[in-house]
Amino acid sequence: MKKQSDLSKLMSYAGKHRVLTYLSWILSVISALIALVPFWYIWRIIRDVLAVAPDFTQAGNIASYGWSAVLFAVISIVIYIGALMCSHLSAFRVASNIRKELMRHIASLPLGVTEKYGSGNLRRIVNTSSSATENYLAHRLPDKAGAIATPVGLLVLLLSFDRRLGLLSLIPVVLGFLIMMKMTGAGMEQKMREYQNSLSAMSNEAVEYVRGIPVVKTFGQTIFSFKRFKAAIDNYEKWVIAYTKALRLPMMFYTTAINGVFAFLIAGGILLSRDGVSKELLLNLIFYIIITPVIGTTLTKIMFMSEDAMIVSDAINRIDEVLREKPLPESPVNKETKNNGVVLEHVSYSYDGKKNALNDVSLTIQPGQTVAFVGESGGGKTTLANLITRFFDPQKGRVLIGNIDIRDIPKETLMNKVSFVFQNSRLLKTSIFENVRMGNPAATRDEIIQALEAAQCMDIIEKMPNGVDTVVGGNGVYLSGGEQQRISIARAILKNAPILILDEATAFADPDNEVRVQQALSVLSKGKTVIMIAHRLSSVTRADCIYVLQDGEIIESGTHSELIEQNGRFAQMWKNYCEAVEWKIAKEARA
Repeated sequence: MKKQSDLSKLMSYAGKHRVLTYLSWILSVISALIALVPFWYIWRIIRDVLAVAPDFTQAGNIASYGWSAVLFAVISIVIYIGALMCSHLSAFRVASNIRKELMRHIASLPLGVTEKYGSGNLRRIVNTSSSATENYLAHRLPDKAGAIATPVGLLVLLLSFDRRLGLLSLIPVVLGFLIMMKMTGAGMEQKMREYQNSLSAMSNEAVEYVRGIPVVKTFGQTIFSFKRFKAAIDNYEKWVIAYTKALRLPMMFYTTAINGVFAFLIAGGILLSRDGVSKELLLNLIFYIIITPVIGTTLTKIMFMSEDAMIVSDAINRIDEVLREKPLPESPVNKETKNNGVVLEHVSYSYDGKKNALNDVSLTIQPGQTVAFVGESGGGKTTLANLITRFFDPQKGRVLIGNIDIRDIPKETLMNKVSFVFQNSRLLKTSIFENVRMGNPAATRDEIIQALEAAQCMDIIEKMPNGVDTVVGGNGVYLSGGEQQRISIARAILKNAPILILDEATAFADPDNEVRVQQALSVLSKGKTVIMIAHRLSSVTRADCIYVLQDGEIIESGTHSELIEQNGRFAQMWKNYCEAVEWKIAKEARA
């Protein structure tokens, strides 16, 4: 099957506007050719001046030739503006449709795909990659059409007046073109991919670093604690320096070649004037010295267009990569769950296909039971919770809710079954009322107020300028991490889903907010199946069952007292936790 070209892919998003793209090329070619006409008038001016020298008053047509040159220059500019108007209309439609297609597709994908790409990288693909196609269609393609037409027209001019000087002018052009091809070949295409990869990595890590600033402030860490962000910056720095050094010599030779046309013309003029300088030779030599800089400008345009073509090719590949991601399959059979229990049967999952993040995990959570997942970072706690919510499907085994495989539960039904409270909950830039109502769009105002009361949020509402209708994030109205968490809990209370997943829900709360958050969580958890992910072990002591995960496997399980009696991994974690708390209290007392 023949591979679809980048241009064909872009035109598939243009719809009826694709004709404007093709029209812009035609207009650009016409503009480029008309732009050469003033040079012909310049040649006629030089010819008339040399013909009457030294009595220049006899040159009566100079003014008319000059105005004719200006007229054709203006016509060329007007046609070029028309070309750009056509190309921009098409380019804007293409970029808009790409963004819409991407966002529709991303909305259909499981959240696990977002985690795989990283929000910073995904945002860059949606915004920057689509913008690259816009710039390419709006400017580069019309300019490329004109840049191709210009050398053709120049070739006619160069060979029309004096073929000997014309051929001499082409020698540095050929050299410059060969050097340019070397710089913009397959090796350059690979370098461009590496450049975009390093930019994506740095962008993604920058977003993650900014999101982690609360941790920096809370624990007094520095930027060097975020090794991946610093490593991404260092990698970009090394790549840019190495790339610049690699192109230093080729670029120097290219610049020398395209600017060396004067040396060839002067040398040719000396050789051709051995038998004397004729007016015709002088006329053509002066004309060629005036017109040949256009060649260098055109070649440089083509070189940068080749680079832009590589950038847009890379952008299209990244867009296609996201579009190739498949939504999770949905069963045509709509099965009703019988209860709110959760069962995992021999579940395994790997992010990279090499090392398992979860390895043959089986467990049963009874309806209304509260369980906790604890263990070191990277042990598989969050992966386990993500599988239960079907952010992605296990590669082996299955997950059941109410004795039904979650792959047989429609997506909307599953989402109505589960509520989430993450460690760093985010609110949209809209009113507190609307943020809470997202939990249940059909809820009345009274029900939303009751949810806010149950989530211990009334102290927040009372200090807001417009109460519950205050827009957060606007006009200087911002909430602390603990306050945002309580608003998110109100949203979960309003949703009233029977299964609740708490991922470090009190991680960023100050002591006062933590008490209120715990009170709100107590209200939220009543009568529900609760799954807690926790590093703060004091928050899981009352759990019906604690699962200790290590390297993707459950190594211990039981109540808090049972695990302490086992004197295993959890007992050691509890001992370390208590010592850390006592050390912190002692330190604060000394302070």
